[in-house]
Amino acid sequence: MVQAITLENAHLRLRVDPQGGAINALFSLHHQRPVLQAPPGQQPLFPMLPLANRVAGNRFLLHGREVVLPKSPRDTDFYLHGDGWIKPWQVVSFSATECVLQLRSIEPCGFDYLVQLCYRLVDNAFHVSLTLTHCGTEPMLYGLGAHPWFCFEPGSTAQFSASGYWPEGENHLPLQWQGELPAHADFHSAQYGRDEWLNVCYSGWSGQAILRNNEMEITLISQTPWLMLFRMSGQSFLCLEPQSHPVNAHQMPGQPGLVMLSGGEETHFSMAIVVNSTVEKC
Repeated sequence: MVQAITLENAHLRLRVDPQGGAINALFSLHHQRPVLQAPPGQQPLFPMLPLANRVAGNRFLLHGREVVLPKSPRDTDFYLHGDGWIKPWQVVSFSATECVLQLRSIEPCGFDYLVQLCYRLVDNAFHVSLTLTHCGTEPMLYGLGAHPWFCFEPGSTAQFSASGYWPEGENHLPLQWQGELPAHADFHSAQYGRDEWLNVCYSGWSGQAILRNNEMEITLISQTPWLMLFRMSGQSFLCLEPQSHPVNAHQMPGQPGLVMLSGGEETHFSMAIVVNSTVEKC
């Protein structure tokens, strides 16, 4: 098994695990505390591909053909977040502040891709970039995203804008979209929200979310119109997951956000996490 790789600059320290193309840790050297925090058994950040989240029935129609998604070792009912976070990645290159990983994956359902994942530290920012190329002879639908778990203790706040959201229904799948956000799920103004389970997808996300605690201001940036939020009662984390498509997009009219790729065509995803001080010290 390939050992974890440590990247570091004057502001941040990052540990990359080739297993799952994941991040073991993102640590602020200035604040001497972690930026990301996951519950036991989870990696603080991992890529989501060739789809994000869940698809109802674990299947969908593509040009009249039923595509049955693979079984997942992480979920009994769904091809949860795809297979990128489960498989071992090859290390293509790395330096003190940048690491490039690569994964080749083929599934009988039609996913047949080569993807490169770049993690990079630039000053006080951590950058993620995914480039997926379809290698199959038949076109296939793809979606990308990232799943970071942020430290979110009592007293912390989150803030981002959105046009609406899909409440959570049975089996963690979305109910009907709503344009009016309930107070506990409305983060237009900075708030901690309720210390309870919340697992919803937002539409019309502005591409920026800000998390604050008594020391750090963490800005998440990604040009995706959809953002997933997940939290659990009594836990000191908040997941904010930029996704190229909403949850269950494969079953929605027009399959929004998903990209149909022919052989040799690419799709991209990028994200940045910027760490500043809540109050700058003299």
